[in-house]
Amino acid sequence: MVRAVRQEKPNNCGVIYTALTPGPSPNGSGERMAVMSNPLDDKLARFEELERQLVDPEVLADPARLTAVARQHGSLAKLATKYRRFKNLNVQVRDALEMVEGDDADMRELAEAELPQLKAERETLWNDLLDMTIGGEDSTRTRCILEIRAGIGGDEAALFARDLYEMYKHFAEDNRWKVEVLDHSPTELGGFKEIILGIEGEDAFRKLQFESGGHRVQRVPETEAQGRVHTSAATVAVMAEPEDVEINLKPDDYRKDIFHASGPGGQHVNKTASAIRLTHYETGIVVSCQDEKSQHKNFAKSLRVLKTRLYEAKREAEHKKRSDERKSKIGSGDRSQRIRTYNFPQNRLTDHRINLTLYKLDSIIAGNLTPVIDGLMEYQRQEQRDSFGTID
Repeated sequence: MVRAVRQEKPNNCGVIYTALTPGPSPNGSGERMAVMSNPLDDKLARFEELERQLVDPEVLADPARLTAVARQHGSLAKLATKYRRFKNLNVQVRDALEMVEGDDADMRELAEAELPQLKAERETLWNDLLDMTIGGEDSTRTRCILEIRAGIGGDEAALFARDLYEMYKHFAEDNRWKVEVLDHSPTELGGFKEIILGIEGEDAFRKLQFESGGHRVQRVPETEAQGRVHTSAATVAVMAEPEDVEINLKPDDYRKDIFHASGPGGQHVNKTASAIRLTHYETGIVVSCQDEKSQHKNFAKSLRVLKTRLYEAKREAEHKKRSDERKSKIGSGDRSQRIRTYNFPQNRLTDHRINLTLYKLDSIIAGNLTPVIDGLMEYQRQEQRDSFGTID
């Protein structure tokens, strides 16, 4: 007989660890079996629902919906199949433990021979699932929106925003991710007041999620004649992009304004009214896009960003409800939080959340973000392990 003891330990990603503890065995030993639930069970259920939708005649008859369903199914496939196997292994381990404690000598011998392999495979899957849940409910997202905005520092802040854009673009290219500029506001010196990117590829959100926050730069600006070091800043926001089927946005939910695009110094201005501004009535969120000459393309891009911001607002509201949730040192991604300093005179990058300092800023700003991302991921990975515990 198995005695179930529920031990809920919500971590910063919202995953709950549940321990199932068998009752005393004849020899006094016990075996603790780990089951991960809450959003993993939900993800598996969603994956199986998507599997059914992929053969549904109504879905097959709607190309747009079929594409969205197939994309979401593909993004969940890796985690869902591992979790399904993990659950099956838990059952096999439980059954084997019952055989070990049974009266049938042959079955006991067979179970004792199988248990080490079953437990080893389960342990491997357990660690994989812990890693894959970094990023919480959105850990499997393959698409995200990355926004960079110049902060204090005038033209130098705008130039720093451009440098951040180049850094992320090169990092994305190294990971073979697709990068699309959704909107940007350039300055006369070649910087950006704001630039919004759509990024798509495996692990895109999982790797970029911790970039949200305030980025500070210390360097001698190109326009500085006396060689003094200036400090300026930019903010970055990384938001998981939902599928169309997840956000039900109707034309009555927002106001659509059409206007002429503008550019730095009056240059690069569209002669036709092609720029789009969307205002969501309920939340007041405003999104504009003027990057394309086509009004239709600007509208499509604006919808993508609006849906993403609505999803992010919903996600933040849900997180606030978890008042007892332990907050990670890495933070929630609030843009007001200063997360990193780029010191060019010392060729130093410091991530203040995990006390990481690297003296190879030239390589990092050129797109080699891997040492920084790895440091953040390893910190979060250890947080996961400490929160969930281990399986015996």
